[in-house]
Amino acid sequence: MTDSVALDTVDLHILRLLQNDARTTYRELAAEVGVAPSTCLDRVTRLRRTGVILGHQLRLDPARMGRGLEALLSVQVRPHRRELIGPFVDRIRTLPESRALFHLTGPDDYLVHVAVTDTADLQRLVLDEFTSRREVARVETRLIFQQWECGPLLPPAARTAEAGPGQAHGADR
Repeated sequence: MTDSVALDTVDLHILRLLQNDARTTYRELAAEVGVAPSTCLDRVTRLRRTGVILGHQLRLDPARMGRGLEALLSVQVRPHRRELIGPFVDRIRTLPESRALFHLTGPDDYLVHVAVTDTADLQRLVLDEFTSRREVARVETRLIFQQWECGPLLPPAARTAEAGPGQAHGADR
């Protein structure tokens, strides 16, 4: 397990802002956080160097890219052995329909988030790329009607301090 990195309130504020908009300039970040731009640059550089910030991603709208149907595929692999898992993971990660792949505990071994054009495309994907594989024992498909972004991601101590005494986390307010 990776060791966590000590983060102060300035670091947390910077991370909150960057999670909302990774294109925010150092000058804008510095002004919002209340530090000099050079200090802000040093902070972000340290957050990258220590692995807190892993990178920046471009988010695309799957529907506007012609992939208006999203689904979660629960996949059971049998036998669950390393020599089968590596090639399976490699193949699923290369599929243009794959958005995310999770290795799980429990009755299902993998959860795959996919984006496809329509139900016929989803059926083709499941039959040609999943159930046709010898190691895939079962695939269960769940359509995604709607999804929401969550966050920002904060360390546990920061979340507790932010909520204040007597406030529940995750509750609707």
